[in-house]
Amino acid sequence: MCRRACAICWTRRNSNRLLNEASGRFEVSSPATTPAPDSPFSLDNAAAYLAWREQKLSGCPSRVEDLVVDVHDPRCLTEAEHDAILQRCRNTNVAVYRSDCGADPDKAIPKQLGLQLGLTHLDRNLLADDDGITALSLAAGGARLDYIPYSNRPLNWHTDGYYNVTRRQIRAMLLHCVRPAMSGGINALLDHEIAYIMLRDADTRYVQALMETDAMTIPERIDEHGVARPAQTGPVFSVDPESGTLHMRYTARTRSIVWKQNPETLAAREFLERLLASDTPYIFHVRLEAGMGIVCNNVLHNRSGFAGSGDDERLLYRARYYDHM
Repeated sequence: MCRRACAICWTRRNSNRLLNEASGRFEVSSPATTPAPDSPFSLDNAAAYLAWREQKLSGCPSRVEDLVVDVHDPRCLTEAEHDAILQRCRNTNVAVYRSDCGADPDKAIPKQLGLQLGLTHLDRNLLADDDGITALSLAAGGARLDYIPYSNRPLNWHTDGYYNVTRRQIRAMLLHCVRPAMSGGINALLDHEIAYIMLRDADTRYVQALMETDAMTIPERIDEHGVARPAQTGPVFSVDPESGTLHMRYTARTRSIVWKQNPETLAAREFLERLLASDTPYIFHVRLEAGMGIVCNNVLHNRSGFAGSGDDERLLYRARYYDHM
């Protein structure tokens, strides 16, 4: 029996209505590349930045175990479980949960967990299932063969939905593991706010360049019918005008991407690539086992290659949201 606070139980009772509202027509406010004067992300407000920076770094975990929350059933969190997940997301934008669900393939697990965390607007992308949640497994055929997430090849550093239009940016993301790979399939995680701090501390021009509206372009995608997705140009860093939170749009891919060709942008890109290839203690590695998952405000992440076969094939559920926790 669910013993969560009334607000959470109300969310679960009204989950179908909330999910119906999460249609492809939902759009978030356009991100701001000129932060408000009192924002810590304003390059003209050093005092606000330094205060935020001190608080941010003081709350950072020192080991991946600090991100982990043990829960009984993600479909019905206790108040303590719910608050522990959100506390970790407030501190470092990511939490790892470890549940008693094991290899239960119920897709209500990620769906209900997201709702309890205030994530209601799913990104119903091209390859998502009818319920808006994507089953990540090895593609046997069809359109998914062209996409690395449906293969066992390594997946480079990125934030989800970097090719989305400006008004449909992915603010949060959830991964739930039903079956892990026999070996490999390790995720690396880096809070995008930490990446921002390291870039800004190195040279404020890096941040300024990456907040330009034409910093990074994903070229159009062509299929047999013509233009399947138009080119998407936008900033790497932006600020949500409603919440004031920092958003990052990034991919480390080297093909089908165009960076603004000025010295500051290219230097910022190179600095970020070196950071992601470094052994900084701010990068955490986790291998999801059955019943485990990651919920985050779309932090930087990658995935190593993996091996598996037959009935033991790796299966994860992925949910992407326009909401921010």
